Amino acid sequence: MAGDLGDGVITWRRVGEADFALLREWLRRPHVARWWNHDTSPEAVRRGFGPAARGEEPSEDLLALLDGRPVGLVQRCRLADYPDYLADLSAIVAVPDGAFTVDYLIGDPALTGRGLGPRLLADVVRRPWDAHRDAAAILVPVPAANRASWRALEKAGLRRVGEGELEPDNPDVAPAHYVYRIDRPA
Repeated sequence: MAGDLGDGVITWRRVGEADFALLREWLRRPHVARWWNHDTSPEAVRRGFGPAARGEEPSEDLLALLDGRPVGLVQRCRLADYPDYLADLSAIVAVPDGAFTVDYLIGDPALTGRGLGPRLLADVVRRPWDAHRDAAAILVPVPAANRASWRALEKAGLRRVGEGELEPDNPDVAPAHYVYRIDRPA
């Protein structure tokens, strides 16, 4: 597949236990593992994604589908539901009440660098406004070294509002992070 992926239809659904094998496969891929650094044993994936899949955790793990084919993962959560993470982020930028954050990946390296990331991000950041009426903004910290990720955020309409050190998912990545933000439309 060559070229831009701008014409396919993006849909979303909650991650379920039947998706764990696919998530394990994606998390093992070097382009994902560099930033996520997640244990890919079946037990670890079940521990990491099971609570959200069963509705036991307030975060939303969403599978991104392009023309019905799974292509990526987005984790979305209200920052107030994770006080330690909120405190870390608040040390760098002002965090409004009701703010959300997202984390994301594209599973297949052949789909990266083709415009899919910004499309997925632009689509997923529009969604909290309807489902979560009190969502004031979405803040996304991203390692400064992950240029592709922060460029995708910029193309999706988020703006850089701060920078500072946060503990990265992967200990091999420097702690320098940029923080991006998009506010609820007026």
